[in-house]
Amino acid sequence: MLLKKLLQNSKMTKKILFFLLVPFIGFSQNIDHLFSDRGEIYFSFEYKNKNQLNNISNVVSIDHKTTAELAFAYANKKQFKQFLKLGIEYTIIPYKSLNFTHGSKNNWDYYPTYQQYVNMMTAFADSFPNICKMHSLGTLNSGREILIVQISDNVGQKEDEPSFLYTSSMHGDELAGYILSLRLIDYILNGYANNQRLTDLVDGIDIWINPLANPDGAYYGGNQNVWSATRYNANWVDLNRNYPDPQDGPHPDGNPYQSETNIFLGLADTVNFTISANMHGGVEVCNYPWDTWSDLAADDNWWQYVSKEYADSCQANGNNGYFNYLNDGITNGYDWYEADGGRQDYMNYFRYCREFTLELSNDKTPDPNDLPYLWDANYPSLLNYMEQSLFGLRGIVTDSITGVPLKAKIEIQGHDMDSSHVYSNLPIGNYHRYLIQANYDITFSKSGYYPKTINATILNNIATVRNIQLVPINTTPTAITEVIGNDKENLFIDILGRKNKQIKNNIQLITKENSTINKQIIIE
Repeated sequence: MLLKKLLQNSKMTKKILFFLLVPFIGFSQNIDHLFSDRGEIYFSFEYKNKNQLNNISNVVSIDHKTTAELAFAYANKKQFKQFLKLGIEYTIIPYKSLNFTHGSKNNWDYYPTYQQYVNMMTAFADSFPNICKMHSLGTLNSGREILIVQISDNVGQKEDEPSFLYTSSMHGDELAGYILSLRLIDYILNGYANNQRLTDLVDGIDIWINPLANPDGAYYGGNQNVWSATRYNANWVDLNRNYPDPQDGPHPDGNPYQSETNIFLGLADTVNFTISANMHGGVEVCNYPWDTWSDLAADDNWWQYVSKEYADSCQANGNNGYFNYLNDGITNGYDWYEADGGRQDYMNYFRYCREFTLELSNDKTPDPNDLPYLWDANYPSLLNYMEQSLFGLRGIVTDSITGVPLKAKIEIQGHDMDSSHVYSNLPIGNYHRYLIQANYDITFSKSGYYPKTINATILNNIATVRNIQLVPINTTPTAITEVIGNDKENLFIDILGRKNKQIKNNIQLITKENSTINKQIIIE
C-alpha cells in the first residue's frame, strides 16, 4: 500500500512538473520563432508615465516614434526576454521588406550598392586630392569598411581651425542621412573655388564626413541593396546604446564595445572634434543634450539657439509641416525619453565636443524619390551648423616665454558644469568655446603655469578671438640660462612674453654659433 501511494505521488509530481514546464517550453519556442529570420524585433506597448518608460529604456531600445502613451521599441532576443519579465502587454509589428525602384546617382534619388558606395568615397579623394582624403577607419568581420572623408584646404595638416564631424546611420535602417552625407561631400567639393561660402568653409574648417557608420546593418540583406536593413549591427547590438555613459559608466548596455564603437572611440581620441552631429531617422527633430539625465547642459541656451536655427531653416526650405515635431522641431533629449550609452552624450561629456542628434525624416528609409526633397530642405541647415564651428570664443594658448603652444583648460566662471569646459589642442594650441551671446569671465589654466582670467563679450554668429599667453610658475627675476631652440634673431622679451626694445629687466634671447639660443633674464 505504501509503495502504491509513493508511485501515485511520483506520477502526480511528474504531471505537475510537466504542466509547469509546458508554458515555458512553448514560451521558448515562441521566442525562437520570433527571432528565426532576424536578430531584432520591433514592437509597441502602452506605458503609464515617463518614469516607467525611462526604466524600460534600460532594457530595450526605445524608438523615436514613441508618443505620450504608446511606446515603440526594438529588442534582440536577450533584451526581449528581459522585457517579458515586466509583464507588460505588447504588440509585435511585423517586418516588411522594402522594394523601391532605383533612381540614379545623377538625380541623387537612389541608394547605392555597397561597392558603389566604396567607389564613390574613393572617387571623391581621387578627383579632389588637394582638398580631400579618404580614410578607412577599420574593417568589420563582414569585410565591410567604416569610411570617412576629410576635407580642408590643407587637408591632413594641423592648422588653427576647428575640426567638424558629420556621421550618419549608426542605426542601419535610418538612411536619409546616408545619401544626404554623400551629396553634401559632392556639393562641397564641387563648390570649392566656385562658391564663396563653400570655399570659406573648406578654408576655415577641418571637415570630416562619415556617411555610413553601420554598413552591416544597412546591407544586412546583401551588398546589392538596403531593402532589408536592420537597426542593430551584425551582433544585434544597438550601437547608439554602446558608448560610455556620463551617468552609467562603461558598457551601460551590458555588451562589449562593438567594432564600430571602438572605431569611433579611436577617431574621437585622435581628432579633437569641436562640433559634430549624428544623423538618424524616424521623426523630424533636433535632439540636443542631455539624453542620460534631466539636468540641463551648461550651454542649454546655446543648444536651443543652434537647434532652432537648424529647424527654422528646414521649415523655410521644406514643405509645410516638415521638421516641426515636438517643440517646433527641437527637443531636449531627456525630456523626450531617457537614452543611456548614446554617442551624443559621450562626445559632449568625455570628448568636450558639442554634438547633437539630427532626426531627418519620418520614414527611416525614405522612398528614394523623396531624397532630393530632403536634400533641398536640409542642406542649408547642414551648412549653417557646420559654420557654427567658426563662431564663439577662439584663439591660441602659448607659453609666455617660449611661445610654445600649450594644452590648457578653458573654463567659464560660474557657468561650466558636467564637462562643459574645453581644452586647447596640440600641436597648435588652438581652442574653440561655443557660447550664447553674453559677457563671460574665462579662466585659462595649466599645471605649472599661473592661471589667467579674462573678460570677453560673445556675440551670436561672430568669432571672438583671444590669444592667451600663460606665464610659467618657475619664472622668477633671477639669472637663469636655458637652451630653448633655434632662432635667427636676438630678441628682448618682457616678463609677460611680449617683444620689447628695452634691455633692462627683460629676457634676452641670444643666438649662439651652433644655432641654439641662450635665454637670460637681465636685471639692471
